[in-house]
Amino acid sequence: MLEMIIQSLRWTHIIAGFMAFFVAPVALITQKGGLAHRRWGKVYFWAMTVGTITALIVAAYRPNIFLLLIALFSFYLSFTGYRVLSRKRPDQGQRATMLDWSVTLLTLLASMIMLGLGFYNPSRNAMRLEPLFAVFGFLGTTGAASDIKKFVRPPQEKYAWWFDHMSGMVASYIAAVSAFSVVNFNFLPPLVRWLWPTAIGVPLLTIWIRSYQKNSRNVLALTRSQRQKPARSLKYLADFFLHDNSWSDKLQFVTSLQDYCNPCDKLKFVTPEPNGELL
Repeated sequence: MLEMIIQSLRWTHIIAGFMAFFVAPVALITQKGGLAHRRWGKVYFWAMTVGTITALIVAAYRPNIFLLLIALFSFYLSFTGYRVLSRKRPDQGQRATMLDWSVTLLTLLASMIMLGLGFYNPSRNAMRLEPLFAVFGFLGTTGAASDIKKFVRPPQEKYAWWFDHMSGMVASYIAAVSAFSVVNFNFLPPLVRWLWPTAIGVPLLTIWIRSYQKNSRNVLALTRSQRQKPARSLKYLADFFLHDNSWSDKLQFVTSLQDYCNPCDKLKFVTPEPNGELL
């Protein structure tokens, strides 16, 4: 009876994993903040949650400390990417809750254990797991420690939550790809099967986030410098949209401009002074 339950959990884990694997790209390519993005993002998060819970139960039943710690690490990435959406405005009281603290501290402990096993692994498996423990332990420890720092002192940047959301969700997908690779890419050496998604995905994620950060800083600098010069701002807007800028840059520009300006500021773009000049 117990074996049947474990087998059912195993199949549930496989189904949830495949769902997360194929749903994540849909959320990535849809308009950020749109209904489809939010809907598929939630499907991805809950698929990852179900996959993690079932993996933890199976790994505890058939003792496998590595899979147990990796399951927790993978879930934490999607968890922190999802939960940061509830902390967009820390200045308005949107702070980390007991749930955030509990999961983060548990992940920090598990990651430190992985990091320790990276230097000393008492197992006698044919496949030496020290490099995997070291890599994932280091990533988990630094990530959890960084989140604790943000809990205590929230970042001042307006879009810090957005970059944390991007990094958490994409990093969790990298972990999902790693699991898919381990199960299906048997033609690769064991360590390569585990680590190639991280080796490729993390640098690409870093470049992607830095490009968005650069665009965000440029847009905010522009809106601040042009608040009293709307005629020049309108000329810039026309130039920006008529030239060959990517649609992602255009969307980022409009989102930043809308979030930065209040309704009174928007009226200034079209309200004339008595002498006929724009305010």
